[in-house]
Amino acid sequence: MKGWAVWITGLPGSGKSSIAKELQQRVLKRRVKSRILSSDELRKRITPAPKYTEEERDLVYEMLALTAKNLTDEGVNVVIDATGNRRRYRERCRREISRFAEIYLKCPLELCIEREKRRIESSYAPRGIYEKAFARRSSTVPGVGVPYEEPLNPELTLDSKELSPRQCAEKIVEELEAWGWVS
Repeated sequence: MKGWAVWITGLPGSGKSSIAKELQQRVLKRRVKSRILSSDELRKRITPAPKYTEEERDLVYEMLALTAKNLTDEGVNVVIDATGNRRRYRERCRREISRFAEIYLKCPLELCIEREKRRIESSYAPRGIYEKAFARRSSTVPGVGVPYEEPLNPELTLDSKELSPRQCAEKIVEELEAWGWVS
């Protein structure tokens, strides 16, 4: 059986990585394995000195979609942790993966900025992105220097200002159950 893919999208600082980790743990408790695909991790491998140009983003998201498709074709469940600032990136996955869901984290830019300032662990995510954007040292930050195109018809929209990562993950699991992807 093919796996499923859930793309958690939202502005940088909206809680994508925290929610992806919570979601992975919650489905594992139900004996459902999954892999987290992080655009930041993939970008570091493909473009070790990223410039965040449109061409570079196109390449990174094309590889992200291909990786997700290949994994789901092999029966692996995938949690995509990626801003995916252009709708076309997320729609590519929707077209190529039969069991695909887009989860939109709605969060005010001001709160995303505040969270990003307080971020201690960064793993692969670049640090200080909003600070650089407002100091005009970076013009490539989604929602500030480049557009973030909100999903038009996500399977689920979560207010990550009001809900904790745990609560968001629980709501995603409820939907996965309703779709018959997790029992």
